[in-house]
Amino acid sequence: MPTREAVENLINRYSLGYDTADMDAIASCFTDGAVFRMKLPGNDPVSFEGKDAIMSLMRQSAQTQTDQRRHLNSNLIVHGTADGITTTTHYLTLLATENGEIRVLSAGVYRLEIVGDDDLRLNVLDLELDRPY
Repeated sequence: MPTREAVENLINRYSLGYDTADMDAIASCFTDGAVFRMKLPGNDPVSFEGKDAIMSLMRQSAQTQTDQRRHLNSNLIVHGTADGITTTTHYLTLLATENGEIRVLSAGVYRLEIVGDDDLRLNVLDLELDRPY
């Protein structure tokens, strides 16, 4: 089972990669066959299957944003590891700074499936947001 510190580092590498538009850093956090599912209020979940599809989403999202995003991860629960998969749940608070103003864009819950012992990767990333971002 990976250490809590290793799990936190993976989560924060992903978030910091997004916040700094470091696409290589984001890509390094996912397995090739990863799945990213996102649910916005009042909508069915949208699923992106495979690292290439996930990275396409990340690039498109980053290119359309004019603000500086900050992902704040909190309340991490590491549920444990079974059959090589570590499951976690944590909160996201998504902030944006633009024109000197900081605002809360959304909040939500991440549910992750992480694989690996020394070199952790996201295999499933489920994100349920409280409001569209």
